[in-house]
Amino acid sequence: MEALVGESPQMRALRELVRAVAQSEPTDASPAPPVLVQGETGTGKELVARACHFASARAAGPFIEVNCAALPSNLMEDELFGHEKGAFTDARTRKVGLIEAADGGTLFPDEIGELDITLQAKLLRVLEDLKVRPIGAVADRRVNVRVVAATHRDRRAMPRPGASAATCCTA
Repeated sequence: MEALVGESPQMRALRELVRAVAQSEPTDASPAPPVLVQGETGTGKELVARACHFASARAAGPFIEVNCAALPSNLMEDELFGHEKGAFTDARTRKVGLIEAADGGTLFPDEIGELDITLQAKLLRVLEDLKVRPIGAVADRRVNVRVVAATHRDRRAMPRPGASAATCCTA
């Protein structure tokens, strides 16, 4: 919380919201509610994600961040989900994906709106089932991870399923 400085009413409200999110950790085996931090580039979305992590019961666990805009989707899938030895030509050893590496802590996918839609669907499955399946694996692995994602995109301006982009996102 120390990184969220300022005494304006908006900053105080933000700190209270972060505290509430951090305390929303379930006491049973149900998944932690995912969080979406939205704002323009440079507004401190990563600081908010870190504050959510370090103010929660997951503070002793890992905080793993990934820039979803940095890699093409075929590499991002391997980065997020990992792979088994022999899953493809150069897979000489097992690679733990970032989701599994965040087990017991927080995964921070920055600019999640840039993530390929098929990977978003796979990530949704992780959020719903708390299971991850590395590339080439035949069985799922259980994970206990909270996802605090960030985007600069305005969700209200994004196309809705079944609507054309022209009707939803006109300038």
